[in-house]
Amino acid sequence: MDLQGEDLTDAVVASFDGSLEPRTKEVLSALVRHLHAFAREVHLTEDEYFLAIDFLTRTGQISTGTRQEFVLLADVLGLSMLTVGLGNPKTSGATESTVFGPFFVEGSPEVKNGDDLANGAPGVPCLVSGRVLNTHGEPIANARVETWQADEDGFYDVQKEGLAGPQNRGHLTTDADGNYSFWAVKPVAYPIPVDGPVGELLRAGGRGWMRPAHIHFMVTAPGYHRLITHVFENGDPYLNQDAVFGVKDSLVTDFTQHPDGHYSVTYDLVLAEESQ
Repeated sequence: MDLQGEDLTDAVVASFDGSLEPRTKEVLSALVRHLHAFAREVHLTEDEYFLAIDFLTRTGQISTGTRQEFVLLADVLGLSMLTVGLGNPKTSGATESTVFGPFFVEGSPEVKNGDDLANGAPGVPCLVSGRVLNTHGEPIANARVETWQADEDGFYDVQKEGLAGPQNRGHLTTDADGNYSFWAVKPVAYPIPVDGPVGELLRAGGRGWMRPAHIHFMVTAPGYHRLITHVFENGDPYLNQDAVFGVKDSLVTDFTQHPDGHYSVTYDLVLAEESQ
């Protein structure tokens, strides 16, 4: 067989015919077709091919337990948001989902409503509160609300060395009326890490690397779909220039400054029932 052009593509696709998992065969076959079509479309050179291999190798090498460069790569290419859209079709009345981001950490500390999660992080104090509700407006008690965010210097705790414990990170449980509240610091816009391969890609493409000010949330409750989302600050200059395309209008809200200097933000998180 002369494995040239489409014949080569067909042969590689056919090589997966023995897969016992139909979904595996479907995904791998489509991957091969699209990958080969991409190479043909751009007339990929051997030098470019080896450059891409080096890029992906270094992306893996810089990744650690607290830094996931591949997630960051998927974020800046819009793949993360595309996957969010495919996996979380909007349910009427439910809070919209957005990107997970590369800085979530399992095993965050458990706190009580009203506790301070900042734990010494630099920044202006900010009281974050709201309710967890279903799409009928009814409160969801005992929902788990996980939250994490950067400090006023634009760094997450996992990016800093020598900390005594987590900062601006934790999880709590809603009360009987679905209420949640905690203290953190007012979020600020910050640059995503650009000291690795993803930074090289952004510079080569003439792109920015800022994210608008936001707070991460992951909310779970039995009988409801998991919600992964952000709350963004209204008026942030980077709302329309988010490096990872994560902003949705419904997730933008006001942060209020009080006479003593602290801020507060109130945002209800609405979960869709699994039946929806």
